[in-house]
Amino acid sequence: MAARLRAVAALLLAGCSVAGCSMAPDYHAPETAAPPAFREVEGWSQAAPRDAEARGDWWSMFGDPTLDDLEKRAEAASPTLAAALARYDQARASAGVAASDLYPTVGVSGDASRDRVSAGRPLSTGTARTYNNFVVGGSLSYEVDLWGRVRNSVKAANAEAVASSGDLASARLSLQASVADAYLRLRGLDVQADLLNRSVEAFERALKLTDARHSGGIASGIDVNRARTVLGNAKAQVSAVANERAATEHELAALIGTTPAEFSLPMRSEPLDVPDVAVGVPSELLQRRPDIAAAERRVFAANARIGVAKAAWFPSIGLGGGAGWQTTHGNLLSTPNTFWSLGPVSALLTLFDGGARKSQVKMSRAEYEEVAANYRSTVLGAFQDVEDAIAAMHHLETQASAQRDAAQAAQRTSEIALSRYRDGASDYLEVVTAQTDALDAQRSWIGVQTARMRANVAYVRAMGGMS
Repeated sequence: MAARLRAVAALLLAGCSVAGCSMAPDYHAPETAAPPAFREVEGWSQAAPRDAEARGDWWSMFGDPTLDDLEKRAEAASPTLAAALARYDQARASAGVAASDLYPTVGVSGDASRDRVSAGRPLSTGTARTYNNFVVGGSLSYEVDLWGRVRNSVKAANAEAVASSGDLASARLSLQASVADAYLRLRGLDVQADLLNRSVEAFERALKLTDARHSGGIASGIDVNRARTVLGNAKAQVSAVANERAATEHELAALIGTTPAEFSLPMRSEPLDVPDVAVGVPSELLQRRPDIAAAERRVFAANARIGVAKAAWFPSIGLGGGAGWQTTHGNLLSTPNTFWSLGPVSALLTLFDGGARKSQVKMSRAEYEEVAANYRSTVLGAFQDVEDAIAAMHHLETQASAQRDAAQAAQRTSEIALSRYRDGASDYLEVVTAQTDALDAQRSWIGVQTARMRANVAYVRAMGGMS
């Protein structure tokens, strides 16, 4: 027995001595282009991964308590985020299943029976026997991971779990940005609705003035119809904005996990101030974007699965053993007969499989090339997202300044035109033109301001959040 134990121990030591063997290729993250600076921003800092850091309540830069509340409600009740969290839990559990193969499988068993053997059995003493048989035992089995199949499977599963955590962070950030974007659009529509309502009131007063002048023989029927046209167009725009606001409110309801019938936000005409957002540098993008980190971990997992596929060319070696107690009497623990076994020590090597293993290795390498290409595509897309957001913030700021000046000038022109009409110095066509231009210019300015705030949200999303 001692000799057998020494033989098994020697085999285990031999397995441990080569346990560092792995069929997976040496891993290097795919190279990607990383410019020293964004096109419109200068500066560079050494990259240090920060994708696991908390993003913080970045939407608080808008200083709106209602938006703060909506973000909290979305975090608590969004089905999209709940699904992403469930996928992350699945990935972690899958990693645990893979890691279990690193350890032996241990089992226990018990058996009780009453047996009778005949008098004519082989090697019989000539008498029949009836007896009880009680057995309690345990078993152990273990795969010796000589070629790294199990270890590479564990590495791949762990990497997939980390990638899934990146997916969860991406889903959370995307949800936060979607809530902020929808809310800012809704507030922009509120400001437009307030402008249109005030314009309708002004156009109604202008219609009364024109109608009175027409009754007095001073103005023509054409002037009255022109005034009615401007008023009717403004009322139609009020309804169009109300319809768009309702759809945006319904969108917000879905984002925070409730039904449109149970959700409403009161109108608020005060415009939000556009916050100043500090523009970062390219290294921060690669540090913070959770989707980039997730894509890189999937490349690592694919690399490890190449090792799993290549390990199939080598024998699978397993160890087994068992021990326990057996008795034909009721005193199982006090007067037992012990038994034990070492083995089997098994080795299984497939000699012919019709090319299945070769194809599996090719498939694993192709999978690696696919996810590596996806990683590079994710990085390039991230840089594009940030460049687009930075360009939008810069150009919209200039556009807003010019549009504000245009709106102010158009409003003054409208007031002057109406005054000239009252004094009989011009016809109503001049008033209609000036009023239409003023309303269009003011709505455009509101639209640009809303676009500026949305560009800030897009920048935060593109940069992977803000601390």
